[in-house]
Amino acid sequence: MAKDACCGQAPHNGLGLCTAASSLCGDRGKYVFWDPYHPTERANRIIVSQFVAGSLDYVSPMNLSTVFEMDARFA
Repeated sequence: MAKDACCGQAPHNGLGLCTAASSLCGDRGKYVFWDPYHPTERANRIIVSQFVAGSLDYVSPMNLSTVFEMDARFA
């Protein structure tokens, strides 16, 4: 879910830190944010995949795979 955090308080779990008093989601793999500040592991994996192999719509002027490829040619 993009509008709710997995762990927190108040509407959308958008306040406070994740504590024993927090409401907790059932499947954190379906959430973008763990708490109001931190992305979930799944969200981080998506972000990193865009840095490494994403299109120029998201990473400019080139992704890391292109940088590594260029570096290997000149090594």
